[in-house]
Amino acid sequence: MSFLPPTRRTVLRAVAGIGAVVAGASACGPSASGVQPEATKGSAPAADGRRLGAEWESHTRTFMAWPALAAGVWEEDLRHVREDIARIARAVGRYEPVVMMARPDQVAAAQRACGNDVEVIPLAVDDLWARDTVPVFVEEGGKVVGVDFNFNGWGNKQEHENDGAVARAVLQRYKIPRVQAPLVAEGGSFETDGEGTLLVTESSIVNDNRNRGKNREAIEAELKQTLGVRKVVWLAGVRGEDITDAHVDSLVRFAAPGVVLLDRAHPSTPADSWSRSADQAKSVLSKATDARGRRFEVIDLPQPDLNRITGEGDDFVSTYANFYIANDAVFMPKFGDRKADDRARGILQEHFPQRDIVPVAIDTIASGGGGIHCSTHDQPGKPAA
Repeated sequence: MSFLPPTRRTVLRAVAGIGAVVAGASACGPSASGVQPEATKGSAPAADGRRLGAEWESHTRTFMAWPALAAGVWEEDLRHVREDIARIARAVGRYEPVVMMARPDQVAAAQRACGNDVEVIPLAVDDLWARDTVPVFVEEGGKVVGVDFNFNGWGNKQEHENDGAVARAVLQRYKIPRVQAPLVAEGGSFETDGEGTLLVTESSIVNDNRNRGKNREAIEAELKQTLGVRKVVWLAGVRGEDITDAHVDSLVRFAAPGVVLLDRAHPSTPADSWSRSADQAKSVLSKATDARGRRFEVIDLPQPDLNRITGEGDDFVSTYANFYIANDAVFMPKFGDRKADDRARGILQEHFPQRDIVPVAIDTIASGGGGIHCSTHDQPGKPAA
């Protein structure tokens, strides 16, 4: 697998846009070998009582990160991507507490941009991809525990020295117990119904750049142990065409137990590896069952017409599947194709009838290969006072 030199076009795709114009990037890393660090002693207890909750459950807060990388990454678009991040933070902050992590020297600027509904804390970060750098939270014994998945820059494709330490720093700051996973993965790798079912793309985790020498069976056993899930549904994904190796959170998302929303390319888009990946996912899901033995209901979530969107760029991620579910609201991208935006909003409203569906313009984030979900990370629990 080879990647072009790090430029904004090749390095910023933090999530794979299935059927997008192309797919994408963002990163840090332990060892260049891709070998995961050893779990700390007693860090992976039996999963009895451990549960990975669904995103639609109550949140204590949403974590986000203030992007700091200009040279070689966002370049002249850093100001614009910060505007997008602030826009998302302000929107989510109307519904639940938002904590924005920012480098100490950037706290004041981030606070001005995000407003009073957002708490900005000094915590060294590199980029905006909180979905992948913040720990994956699980419940155990009635308490929240944070699983550190040893973020290594999406398989050592990009160095993010600060982002590699975010999971531990967040857990220390909020005094949340830490579990070090026996795997390397990212939060965008996982999608769950909260009832023991996990959706994963094989390309993003059964991969020597994260978990050298581990086969799918071994990784599945470790996922069940670490996250407390009972059934893993494997989707093929796409290898080597974006920095994440095709995260699941831009391909398929749960709307309810047994119901999934599947990203589908616009009819005018030529077939490619991303649309074929979506076809493969639909085939698998149409035959699979979840942890409770239910068959999946698969709902298409069509992309916009790329000739009608307001954003641009070869790496533009045009999937609506990268939405974020917060307390009482769902946040979706607004791409500028009014017909497609309205159709996606209608589909989401149908499946989340008790929540506000809030479109947010994120053209710069999308041009860098990301979305709303990969720039947010929920902590389960009762909302903080």
